[in-house]
Amino acid sequence: MYFRLIASVAFAGLTLAGSALAQQGSIAKQTVNEELRARLPETLRSKGKMISVNNGSFPPYEIVTGTEMSGASSDLTDAIGQVLGVTIEHATVGGLPALLAGVNAGRYQFAFGPVGDFKSRQEANDFVDWVQEFVVFAVQKGNPKGITSLDTACGNRIAVMAGGSAERVIQVQAEKCKADGKSAIEVQSYSDQPSSILSVRSKRADAFFSSQAPLTYFVAQANGQLELAGVGARNGFEDLYQGAVVPKGSPLGPVLRDAVKILIDNGTYAAIMKKWGLENNMLKEPGINLGGALPK
Repeated sequence: MYFRLIASVAFAGLTLAGSALAQQGSIAKQTVNEELRARLPETLRSKGKMISVNNGSFPPYEIVTGTEMSGASSDLTDAIGQVLGVTIEHATVGGLPALLAGVNAGRYQFAFGPVGDFKSRQEANDFVDWVQEFVVFAVQKGNPKGITSLDTACGNRIAVMAGGSAERVIQVQAEKCKADGKSAIEVQSYSDQPSSILSVRSKRADAFFSSQAPLTYFVAQANGQLELAGVGARNGFEDLYQGAVVPKGSPLGPVLRDAVKILIDNGTYAAIMKKWGLENNMLKEPGINLGGALPK
């Protein structure tokens, strides 16, 4: 009960912060692009809607409150829906594996994410990449454990999102720590971002290893309790692209890519990304399956 209360308070803080950001500016309504709309599968055109699935709050991209979602991804999918002449609704599942399974089973048309794009995931899905991301650590203020890289993570308690790319990278590093004769990493896997960051704020974990954009958001809302570490380092990743997820070979992939390109060309994408403090994560143009392999 105590953990649930703290988690609720932390999440309420995210909701209020997200609301404050959302008030910073309105986004122009888009006109329907009939050529793109005609490329949608007939079933989607006739229904007039699509369902985008998420796996819980991933601010400032996705901020989920009950059945409602706000954030950069919400603003972008609203605009994409306007371009395609359909309504895009949002559904939430527990964890990335459930998200991918739901997309591949056809329960949801896509996940806008952004979700990490890697060669191994491209075997079952196509990724419509619309951001570039970096992976860093959120640590307690003053970084008392001196965590500045993967090598300095040895001997510490590191929180990660279950099923994500950061989890795999930190597990590989945990084995390397042992092979090098260093103290082991205690990997703590959580199903959502608020629980992960709460583990650091409550000192049950020494760091949260995740994407820089949401960690920057969490640190800004932590009342001086947290800071970022490992910024500017590779931290086990090469160029990291993230984006929407569709089933492998789905005709929806190229349609979403071209819709995002319209938003880039008319300035809507930049306006939304800047509204949510994501200027450093923008791509000049979207692409399909831009991601490379995870480190072995």
